[in-house]
Parts: sequence; structure tokens; C-alpha cells
Amino acid sequence: MTRKTGPGGPARSRRRTAALTLASALLALTACGAPAAGTATPSPTVPAAVTSSGPPDPGPWRLVLDDGFDGSELDSALWTTCYDWNKDGCTISSNDESQWYLPDQVSVDDGELTLTAERRETRGSDDETYPWRSGMISTGRDQWYGEPRRVFTYGYFEASIRIPEEAGMFPAFWMMPESRFTPPEVDIMEFLDSTTRVNMYVHWREPDGERARARGEYGPSDFSERFHVFGLLWERDALVWYVDGVERFRVTEPERIPDMPMEVMVNLAVGVPEEPPEDVDEAVMRVDWVRVWQR
Repeated sequence: MTRKTGPGGPARSRRRTAALTLASALLALTACGAPAAGTATPSPTVPAAVTSSGPPDPGPWRLVLDDGFDGSELDSALWTTCYDWNKDGCTISSNDESQWYLPDQVSVDDGELTLTAERRETRGSDDETYPWRSGMISTGRDQWYGEPRRVFTYGYFEASIRIPEEAGMFPAFWMMPESRFTPPEVDIMEFLDSTTRVNMYVHWREPDGERARARGEYGPSDFSERFHVFGLLWERDALVWYVDGVERFRVTEPERIPDMPMEVMVNLAVGVPEEPPEDVDEAVMRVDWVRVWQR
């Protein structure tokens, strides 16, 4: 999706007993399955805690971010609850999203992050009124002129996520530049008007300045039934998307691959491409963990 940024703009324990040991042991494993965007290969029904394959190729990987959301509150050293244009909340107005993001819609409990979208009229600091409020997390800034918490150039990015089943929700796990302006942009996963087909995008700018994008899709599978692991291998010569450890989409054209530091985000937007039905007043997106490896 097109993002628009600017100052003041639109801005359980299910935790694994041996999770860190498991993650380290899996670093050398190779993801199985043939790449095929849109191929409806059933995913194995296994607990979210053991579906992480880690980086898909062996090598000197370092686990540089590993948040299993233990404790009772979000780790503010790793995450903020808005985009870089945070001013008492935020949104992306260029997407015509229906929510205003607020910290109270983000909670951590029993090894799980919860982002809650709630139908509740909310006045944003942009003087617009939004019919919904919701939650998000970012490794970016607390405000436009601040410093981002963590940025990454290349690596393997992975999160275990259970999306909401309600219609009208727009959950995403994605990355945008430290510069605060897009493109480039990499969407590791997005669900648009569906809970059964995951979308994977890369956005870039052509030499003439025109915006362009490439898209992959995988499904059908009811992604709201349980946790699934969404991953992205970002290297100098390739972007490779994974769902539950299986490659689903690949981009290798050099002009399409970003080469700048990026922030990592997980958010639950509302109303794209359609508003939720009138009988939907709340939806919840759950995140078991987020991890980043680099060489």
C-alpha cells in the first residue's frame, strides 16, 4: 500500500520453555518446499512456537532482535506505538484508513502482544475524527525529529502472528525507511479484504520518479485460525518471502531491492479496502514473537 509521511502528517506464557535454544538450533536449517507464489500448499498444523525455521540458509547469523513479549508491558527500549510522525497518536491518511493509533490499544500479557481495534469515535491531533482506534508497534521514533530505536539493513525478519477473523481489518507486518519517506517499502505480509490470502509487496521508485511495486500472493488458508510465521530474507541481490518456513515469493531485480536502513512495524489498520460490517465493533491481532537475524 502507498504510504505518505511527513511532520504532523498522517501520519501465553505460551512462551517456549526452550525457545531460545530452539531458535538457535534452527539457524542452520534450510526451509523446505518449492517457491510458488499463490500455490495453495497446506501448511503443517503445528504450534506457533515451533514453526520458526530461522534464516533459510546456513551461515554466520546473529539474532539481533528477539522479543517474545514476556512480562506485562511493551519493551519501550525496542518499540514505540506509532509511526515517526507521532503526535498524540497517528494514522496513514493517504490510505484512507479508519483508525487512529493510540498506545492504550497495545497490550502485553502472558508472552503475547495484542493489538486491539475498537469501534470508538476518536479525535486525532490532525483535527480529523476517526470511527475506530487501534494499535501498532514500530522500532522507529517517538516523534518526527527523534532517533529510531532500531533500524536494519539486510537480514532475516520473522514474526509469529494470528490475524483477526473479522472483516474490514488490514493487519500488516512491514518495513519503511529510516528516512521516514517511502518508497522503498517492503510488506512482509498484508491481508486486504481476506483472511485466507496473504499479500507480499515491494515498493520502489523508477528512474523517472514513478512509483512501482511487485506483488506476491499465497493461499488459500484460514490465517485467522492459528498463528502463522511470516518471514522475509532481505539480501543485496534478493528479497524472498516465506510463510511458515516455505518460500512463497521472490524478487531479484536490483532496482527493486532497497539498500537503506529500515524500521520494522506491526499494525492493525481498519477500513482498507472496505469498512467493517456494522455488527463488528472489535478485532484483535496477536503476536507471539518478532525476531531479526543479521550476518
